[in-house]
Amino acid sequence: MPGLIRGVARTAVVAGTATAVSNRVSRRQQGRWAAQQEYQPPVPQPPPPAERSAPASSDMTSTIEQLKQLGELKAQGVLTEAEFEEQKRRLLGP
Repeated sequence: MPGLIRGVARTAVVAGTATAVSNRVSRRQQGRWAAQQEYQPPVPQPPPPAERSAPASSDMTSTIEQLKQLGELKAQGVLTEAEFEEQKRRLLGP
């Protein structure tokens, strides 16, 4: 019986050590990711809206495409919600 208890105790120590190491690695990695997220490169500005002299259907198609691109940039995390709203307001006009 003492051999069994010793084996169980050894397993518990190994499992506890592994858990502690795993948690420490996770915390360090999260810290590194947070530091990387603090630095974000400048956000590319979308092209200005099409000229008003273009036909209405072409202008609308261009605007829809630009809105889709903005939505993709927002989904990828390149644009924040505020930046997305500002660019959308510029595209759609006053």
